[in-house]
Amino acid sequence: MRWLVTGGVGFIGSHLCRTLLSRGDAVRVLDDFSDAPYPAALKRQNAETLRLEFPAFEVVEGCVTDRALAEAVVRETDAVIHLAGLAGVRPSFSDPARYVRVNVEGTATLFDAAQRSGHTLFVLASSSSVYGNATPLPAVEEAAAVVPESPYAASKRGAELVVSAMLRKTPSLRCAALRFFTVYGPRQRPEMAITTFMRAILAGKPITVFGDGSMRRDFTHVDDIVRGILAATERSPEGFRAYNLGSGAPVMLRDLVALMGRAAKCAVDVRHDAVPLGDVDATFADIARARGELGWAPRIALSDGLATVVAWLNA
Repeated sequence: MRWLVTGGVGFIGSHLCRTLLSRGDAVRVLDDFSDAPYPAALKRQNAETLRLEFPAFEVVEGCVTDRALAEAVVRETDAVIHLAGLAGVRPSFSDPARYVRVNVEGTATLFDAAQRSGHTLFVLASSSSVYGNATPLPAVEEAAAVVPESPYAASKRGAELVVSAMLRKTPSLRCAALRFFTVYGPRQRPEMAITTFMRAILAGKPITVFGDGSMRRDFTHVDDIVRGILAATERSPEGFRAYNLGSGAPVMLRDLVALMGRAAKCAVDVRHDAVPLGDVDATFADIARARGELGWAPRIALSDGLATVVAWLNA
């Protein structure tokens, strides 16, 4: 296969590209190397590491909102895995227009290019944030998801909706929208809780937990996410189909902290602060659809996943 992977040198993208390249596929990456929220220096480091190991690895620098560029990079590829986008609930309140431009307009631009090129497979990275606080838990894919808690959440739901509408022109095109639930693991974005907490714990510094520690999150290891993406490329049906990719076993933040202390073999000094604007009370994936239709289920327990984070940070 010849893949176009947007955002392919970021956190999830670099793991995915390594897997695709290792099995002999050709990979072309489109990434704008922007500095937020994933640092540009880390993206360039990821790209260089992959180039050294796989000399044929191709990286094109540019933004998915550039129509001419999107059409150019889609050519001579067989399918698109669209991971590029602006992530982060809290930063989205500072620049909502940019989030909409990149996440909605960028997705529409890239999907239009894929349609014009006759592609039959398009995988879209979405987010558990689309569910907000109004969706009953565990969240199922058929939930209305119409009360987003942040501009970021609205932009990811908007990307889903615009692709679903555009598919009316090419109904046989397979488009899987994968709703990721709090992905963690080596090379995670530095501002995410697990990386931030673990760095502080290993350094003997205090960590700040928002609220009283009762918020729940459905943490999913990046290796399980990569397996889910590959399963969607192989088994998703024609038309638009959303899938939750999560652990299906949410954990309270206070319990996460205890697990992190055990993984790091360190005592944890916990401070508390107010819950930031846009944070949801809980994320909890119903993964029955992914299990039944894609043959996918998470394999990595949180304790084992945290051990990979410790090993990465220590290295």
